[in-house]
This record gives sequence, structure tokens and C-alpha cells, in this order.
Amino acid sequence: MKSPKLIGLALGASFALSASAFAQDITIAVAGPMTGGESAFGRQMKNGAEMAVADLNAAGGLLGKKLALDVEDDACDPKQARSIAEKIGSAKIPFVAGHYCSSSSIPASEAYADGNVLQITPASTNPLFTERKLWNVARVCGRDDQQGLVAAEYIAKFYKGKNVAILNDKTTYGKGLADETKKALNKAGFTEKMFESYNKGDKDFNAIVSRLKLEKIDLVYVGGYHQESGLILRQMRDQGLQTVLMAGDALADKEFASITGPAGEGTLFTFGPDPRNKPTAKAIVEQFKSKNIDPEGYTLYTYAAMQVWSQAVKKAGTTDPKKVMDAIKAGSWDTVIGKLEFDAKGDIKQIDYVVYKWDAKGGYIEINLKGS
Repeated sequence: MKSPKLIGLALGASFALSASAFAQDITIAVAGPMTGGESAFGRQMKNGAEMAVADLNAAGGLLGKKLALDVEDDACDPKQARSIAEKIGSAKIPFVAGHYCSSSSIPASEAYADGNVLQITPASTNPLFTERKLWNVARVCGRDDQQGLVAAEYIAKFYKGKNVAILNDKTTYGKGLADETKKALNKAGFTEKMFESYNKGDKDFNAIVSRLKLEKIDLVYVGGYHQESGLILRQMRDQGLQTVLMAGDALADKEFASITGPAGEGTLFTFGPDPRNKPTAKAIVEQFKSKNIDPEGYTLYTYAAMQVWSQAVKKAGTTDPKKVMDAIKAGSWDTVIGKLEFDAKGDIKQIDYVVYKWDAKGGYIEINLKGS
């Protein structure tokens, strides 16, 4: 586990400031995979959090104080995530934007609850995160039972009578998403030809690909992360298999295209409407681009999590986590990804997943599901 990095983002602040210089600041945290296989998404979260803190400080801070950001690396490891959560609680940090992997967010949330820390995840979509009646959890993204339904609707509509396989990587996120997609497909009267699992971190998928070829699979749905999905796709093409690959929101980073190269063209995935294209995000997107940062994937979701928390702090007049959470659930919040409201569990009420297709240029475009 990396040592925490306190990043002072007030104008003129120095990274060399002593701990005593931060005594009057409000320290908040962002936690995610800053290293490891999902570090592309940790980078997104860090970029979003740093920009939000800089903007808040430029606007005068919160409750008369400046904000300092603690960046924590969980490497998408559940034990490391819980250890980080315990440390953040012990430091009396009132708020964390995190984590990315559901397998990290869920165990960490229990330690945050015990440590009196409010947690808003920008990216963890497993339903269990908000289903345990914890007081301290919320998310600004949707859930797997929502994006799995959208994926199933697409498959049932465009692959009726075709052979479909469903794979998962056995993780909380991957298996959860695959299970929800399978459930929605089966409910629609569509039965998959094949349902198999692999281990996250695997590199050789030739045995699975050979099975896909044998079963004449037209579309393979992958519940898993972008690295393994990219390797599955490349190995399918190496064996001459033109099967379409579809997955979830873990493909929403240009690193997927760097793994697949031209073979990535035509790959499908579900994600919320691209926040970069929303009028509410226009000014912030330009700000990111001026720093040569593409605010893709969960960058703006992390920025939005910071906005929700900071606006609720202003309304509550305190950083007390329980009072701030009460304010969050009772209010309506203007963010870069649109106006957000939360239910009693901490889920957002505004859900709208769509299907995207990777193009030949290494970017992705939204598909018009009403068309053919």
C-alpha cells in the first residue's frame, strides 16, 4: 500500500507543506486502483478529485477552510481497501470518493461506517453496496441490475435466434454483472448457449475461445474488466473468430483500445450517457482539456461525487458525516453529470444506461437502439 499523498491544491500551496500547515484544512480522500490492472480508472478518479478540490479551493473553500486531498491506492484488492478505510477513519477524514472495484467498495464501506466516514463511490455498480442498509454509503453511478437489463434488452433485440455466450471473471463486479445480464435475458425468454468463468488476471483464453468457436457463438458477453476483455477479443481474432464482444462499463477507458488495436472496432459496452457531452459539464470538460486531460469514463463521476458532498456540507453547515448524509438524501444536487437525487439506500434516482460501440479510431459512439 502506498503512503498517503496529501495534495494541497490551494493557490500557491506547496507539496512540501508540513502537517501543521494542513491543520486548519479539511482533508478529504479519494481511494481507488492507483496501481495494478485497473489503474487507468484510478487515474480517472484522481483527475476528477484533484480538479474538484482545486475548483472548490479557488471558489473560497468550504466553511471558511481550504480542502486538502488524500490519495489512496487500493489496487482493487479487498484487504488493502479495508486497511485504507480503517486508516482514513482513524485520521477522522469525514469523506471519501471511492472506491472503483465493487470488491473494494463493499468491505471498505463497513470500515468507513465504523470509522464515521461518508463514502460516495463514483463507479462501484454491484447492488450489494447499497443493499445492506449502511448509513454512510451512496453512489453517483447506476447498478448492475440496471445496466445488465439494458445489455439484455440489446442482445434480445439484435441477436434473437443467435448463439450467445456469457463469461465472468468471478469478481464481485464481473460475476454480479454477468448474473444480472443472464437473469434479464432468461426472463425475456432468451437462453444463452454457454455460461463460463475465468480468473481475473488470466492471460491465456485460447481454451475458452476454442469453445466459443465450437459452439458457433455470435456474441459473447463478458462480465469483467477491460484488460481480460481485450485479451479475449484479440485471441478470438487470432483464431479467426469474428464473434462480437459485449461488456459493461469497465470498458470505458481508451486503454481498452490500446490493448485491442484495430480488433477493438465493433466491441459493445454499457455505460451512462457520456457526461463529456452534457451541457452541465461543458466548462469543466474544457478545463480538463486545457490541462491535456481527457475526462473520460469515471473522471466526471468523481468530480460529481465531490460536488454532491461539498454542496451538502454547505447546506448542513458542518462536515459531520451523518448530518451531511441526511442532507444528501433529502436534497437535489446540481453536478457536472446533471441534477442528482438519492433514495434512502443511497442510489441515485436518475438512471439511464446506453450501449456504446468502439470505432476504428479508438473512440466510442452511442448506438441508437431504436434503429437497426
